[in-house]
Amino acid sequence: MTQKILAFAGSLRSGSFNKKLVRIAADGARAAGAEVTEIDLRDIPMPLYDGDIEREQGLPPNAKLFKRLLIESQGMLISSPEYNSAFPAVLKNAIDWASRAEPGEAALVAFKGKIAGLMAASPGNLGGVRGLAVLRAMLSNIGVIVLPTQLAISRANEAFDAEGMLKDERQRDTIRSIGAEVVTFVRKLG
Repeated sequence: MTQKILAFAGSLRSGSFNKKLVRIAADGARAAGAEVTEIDLRDIPMPLYDGDIEREQGLPPNAKLFKRLLIESQGMLISSPEYNSAFPAVLKNAIDWASRAEPGEAALVAFKGKIAGLMAASPGNLGGVRGLAVLRAMLSNIGVIVLPTQLAISRANEAFDAEGMLKDERQRDTIRSIGAEVVTFVRKLG
């Protein structure tokens, strides 16, 4: 059976460094034999999580779509910028919606036992590593198995070439290997 991996960035900005970075990881997962679905959270906007909306209307259609994509995947690749020492609200909001159990579902069905590979890119000197620590903790708390290997690319505004590829070969290989490592872990646990 082919492993299914969902790849996305925690950024909405067109030209996002993190969108470029997660594409490289997705290539690594594909090279390892996985079927990778790349999504852009900008294309599936969700309202801010609101318990009243959930109670009165259920999950919004795009939250259901995102959750279904997670459920159908055995692993995920997430590249996230760092905003004020954490990860962006758009990523937290999407995860919050997908974490909500619908009637007849097990709790955290979209997350428990899934494998995640994390990465970050930021123009700053730390590359987003503080945000990854927060994201790692939250994902672990909802049952995701987060790989120990991660990479934060500092000075991201200088790190990519015109085609969106990392200039540094070692960094490029590490990001590709994170994609491949998610596939390897999914196979071992599957």
